[in-house]
Amino acid sequence: MQALPTLNTLLARLDPAAVRAERQLALVQLIAWLRPGRHEGAEMAVLRLQQLLQRLDDEPALRARVQALLALLWSESDGGSLLAEYGLARRLSLLRELRRRAALRWLPGTPDTDQLGALFELAFRPADAAWLATLDKPLEARLAELLAFPARAQALDALALLANEAAAEGQDAELRGRMDPALRQAQPFRQLPLTVAQLAQALEQGAKAEALQHAAYLRALLDACRRAAASVLTHLESHGVSIDLVFTLDQLDGRLERLEALLNLALGGPALPLLLRLIELGGAQRGIRPLLGQHFQLLARQIAERSAETGEHYITRSRTEYFDMLRRAAGGGLVIAGTTVLKFALMALALSPFWGGFAAGLNYAVSFVLVMLLHWTVATKQPAMTAPALADSLTALRGLRDEAEVTQAVEGFVDRVAALIRSQVAGIVGNVAVCGPLVLGLQLLLQGLGQAPVIDAAKARYVLDSLSLLGPSLLFAAFTGVLLFGSSLIAGWAENAFVLHRLDSALRWNPRLQALLGPERAQRWARWWRGNISGLAANISLGFLLGLVPVVLGFFGLGLDVRHVTLSTGQLAAALGTLGAGLLHEPAFWSCVVTVAGIGALNVGVSFWLAFRVALRSRGIRLHERRRIAQALRARLRRAPLSFVLPPQAGANAD
Repeated sequence: MQALPTLNTLLARLDPAAVRAERQLALVQLIAWLRPGRHEGAEMAVLRLQQLLQRLDDEPALRARVQALLALLWSESDGGSLLAEYGLARRLSLLRELRRRAALRWLPGTPDTDQLGALFELAFRPADAAWLATLDKPLEARLAELLAFPARAQALDALALLANEAAAEGQDAELRGRMDPALRQAQPFRQLPLTVAQLAQALEQGAKAEALQHAAYLRALLDACRRAAASVLTHLESHGVSIDLVFTLDQLDGRLERLEALLNLALGGPALPLLLRLIELGGAQRGIRPLLGQHFQLLARQIAERSAETGEHYITRSRTEYFDMLRRAAGGGLVIAGTTVLKFALMALALSPFWGGFAAGLNYAVSFVLVMLLHWTVATKQPAMTAPALADSLTALRGLRDEAEVTQAVEGFVDRVAALIRSQVAGIVGNVAVCGPLVLGLQLLLQGLGQAPVIDAAKARYVLDSLSLLGPSLLFAAFTGVLLFGSSLIAGWAENAFVLHRLDSALRWNPRLQALLGPERAQRWARWWRGNISGLAANISLGFLLGLVPVVLGFFGLGLDVRHVTLSTGQLAAALGTLGAGLLHEPAFWSCVVTVAGIGALNVGVSFWLAFRVALRSRGIRLHERRRIAQALRARLRRAPLSFVLPPQAGANAD
């Protein structure tokens, strides 16, 4: 890196007669000279600032030249771009803000600008806030005297600009429709521009008492605006989240915060706190990952909450619920047996890759929806739904200090883990125990009737090779777990959108639908869609993900396939029916049996782990008690290992 010029060289470049780019580049370089080096502390920057100020005090002509350059900067630059807009999105769109941040991060800036915000971005780094915060009051006053920044005039201009922007945002129809009625009726946003104008007029006329009254009223309005904006967020948490609305609320909150800071500056308060805040925002506004994380966290939580509500139905706590899960899983295995047979029939058509994948996806989707409509279950769909419900039980650990309460919360979590695992076991056993024998029975029936089997010997051998323990099936099973998790996200997103746009109300009260269906039927339809939209989205999306994603990845040369435990069981049973009982004596068959067990574990484990991580992050939970939870799980495994597989005794409850 090129060494910085000396102070003498930098001061010689501070020439008011130079062109704008040279003048402002000299200021940027002077700030870089003040900045502490990599191995220096904040005190070195303070010493350099003291050296600079002392040099200017000792040379009045030099000081006059520097102040003339600064006065030229203040008069020629747009201060509003710094005080009113810096660190805030100009257009309330998340995608536009992402593009703006990407440009700030990757495109070089220029000092040849009349935008004070752009020059500020070029001159300061986030770390500068640390050494500037150490300035004592006398040094801060000497620096302010040198800069001679027209704080009041610039602050009043920025106040007027921000008040109009905040008023427009706060009165947006999307926000007003979700605002608390009492707060909306008070119209605090509408009053902001007039109050700021009255404050500015009082300050310009020197009416200090009147200005203080207007300032107090403006602060009260800002508090009312914050409460109104918070009520919108509360509404979103209960009725579905919109990323654009969350982004708008975040920017609105930033504008209200800036209005208060500018109000303090206009009333004669110190400029350093605002300067430090602007420097912090300068670093933050380059970050793309924090922006996405901040605004998608609430959506992730809403999706997780929807899944948690559904997931509660998949956790068995009693013997009755356990055997009911077995029954429903057996029904699911019945349908998947038909899915397996139909899959082989579709493969026999030798369709092109896309249409073959589409047909397979349609086959899966119809089967999964049929399972849902019959109130049966497919085991591998459970983990992504149950993980958020399990994460809910960890919220009890937050804020606990009493040892007995922590122990009770950890034991409650272990109880739910045991209930969840045995629910998965029941689901997989029910699916596999029906699907495999049914497909095998169909093969034997066809052979007994003298008909061709579902698959011929060559395809049966292909099935054995594809399910070999030495092949990539376990990797494909983990990939299938990712797709299972993806379908749960799609389901949560669909339900969130359904609630956000109030489609249940539209289905119930829309005049055309009422005329077409009648009031009672429209009400039933609305209730049915509200209760089933998540399941439909999950099942349809999962079907097409399983069918089409391998085809799309194959187009890019990625040979990933899917392995689903119930479908793989049906395929293995079909191969056994074709090749006969002699296959039971071949190691290849038992290798496939072990693979199918591993497929089930990975289908469940990967989708559960991903959903659990999302649920934890969306709730802001950190597993500080991770070691204690692991110890409790090991203790339960030693004490009652069968509680993770078999239902509790009659009259007992898992929780």
